[in-house]
Amino acid sequence: MHPGLFAEKDPDKIAYVMAESGLTVTYGELEARANQGAHLFRALGLERGDHIAILLENHPRFFQIVWAAQRAGLYYTAISWRLQEEEVAYIVGNCEAKLFVTSHARRDVAGRLVPRLDGVHRFMLDDTIDGFQSWEAAIADQPQTMIDDPAEGAPMLYSSGTTGYPKGIKKALSEEPYGAPTLNVFGMLWQMDEHSTYLSPAPLYHSAPLNFTMSCLRNGTRVVVMEHFNEVEALRTIEKYQVTHGQWVPTMFVRMLKLPDEERLRYDTSSMICAVHAAAPCPIPIKEQMIDWWGPILFEYYAGTEANGFTHISSPEWLTHKGSVGRPLNCEVHICDDEGAELTVGEPGTVYFGKGGEFEYYNDAEKTRGSRHPQGWSTLGDVGYVDEEGYLYLTDRKNFMIISGGVNIYPQEAENILITHDAVTDVAVFGVPNAEFGEEVKAVVQPRDMGLAGPELEHELMEFCRSHLSHIKCPRSIDFRAELPRHPTGKLYKRLLKDEYWQQQG
Repeated sequence: MHPGLFAEKDPDKIAYVMAESGLTVTYGELEARANQGAHLFRALGLERGDHIAILLENHPRFFQIVWAAQRAGLYYTAISWRLQEEEVAYIVGNCEAKLFVTSHARRDVAGRLVPRLDGVHRFMLDDTIDGFQSWEAAIADQPQTMIDDPAEGAPMLYSSGTTGYPKGIKKALSEEPYGAPTLNVFGMLWQMDEHSTYLSPAPLYHSAPLNFTMSCLRNGTRVVVMEHFNEVEALRTIEKYQVTHGQWVPTMFVRMLKLPDEERLRYDTSSMICAVHAAAPCPIPIKEQMIDWWGPILFEYYAGTEANGFTHISSPEWLTHKGSVGRPLNCEVHICDDEGAELTVGEPGTVYFGKGGEFEYYNDAEKTRGSRHPQGWSTLGDVGYVDEEGYLYLTDRKNFMIISGGVNIYPQEAENILITHDAVTDVAVFGVPNAEFGEEVKAVVQPRDMGLAGPELEHELMEFCRSHLSHIKCPRSIDFRAELPRHPTGKLYKRLLKDEYWQQQG
């Protein structure tokens, strides 16, 4: 399947809508622009297996460029528009991109990159600056028909890089012809088809939003793209476009749930039949409230950009296995200690996937080896355990474990408690130096109202946490900030906070 089939069948069928601007692109338009982009790539000498890099916000032409690469058999690396010159230059160089596309909105960073992109074809959308050609002008005279040698391309995305330079995650290109039938996992798991409407509230450069929306467009599903996430706008968009499916992260649930009831409940969300969530573990009380509100339509999965394994759980399953991220669907799960020995049911250890997908960290054999078990299994670096029925429960990221007085503490437990407090909008818990115990538990909280920040709220939150958890797992002190460094995809840049505190204390 591919968009061209829907363009041929019904060229006026809506492919995607930009929620904020209301701009609508049909399958006929998407196919024409993607074909022109693919012809441009060939005219510039790009061949199957070559790389391009894309630095774009949620832009109306994003899908047109990505689908051009997809049918030209190219690897395409979508880069976070929040990154700065040094980070973008590293990724473009590391992925060996032969072509770089950005927008006029990104001109400040893009302009500084020009001297570092010698030999790379450079294009800009909407307008141009010195060093860039107009993408629109470049494709204008290209044919709108399919190229003579279409082949399936693939994304090659980079990890967040919160612990150093990000890693490019490379998977082999498909040997199947372009558009060859594939297993429609979205249809099988979530009843998504050409009559569905999918809401994408997150940045398209991230792995899950990119892969979900590309699959939707491949199978004829209408996509509604939010240029920026806002909890009220998300609910209004569901009502306006009668959204049936969407993918979310727990922080989005938290922000919607903490709206005043009169605002949260004024929008009709009854069209929703499936709300998929992932990216971070969802606190049990938050998920309970979402199921109470939207019904048992929440589906959770655990996977990574590496695509080395996939677990899945429905709402009815979750209600009898609260806190689980499901059972493996296309792989095996192995829980191992630091020496690599497999652990028994209920014992937490490093989570490995076996018999799943293969990947490598591009141009980094050491990092690739570091993700492997001697048995050949691979890990994303998470800690968890399985129960007697094979359901997986995540404990935390291995890198965030706190060792205080010889006791292993996983900060996610305290985070899951504190986020449920009415005064808390966001929270990060991590270890800071302690002369006696090595580390102690620290929390940084984003309150709903910074005017409440102070010793009284600090004491209230610490007591709240201690009423649910062992005191040793709870923060010994809490700081307040107007905003935490959280990625729009929901990932918390906890490493940045932790490094800041450790540097302050030498």
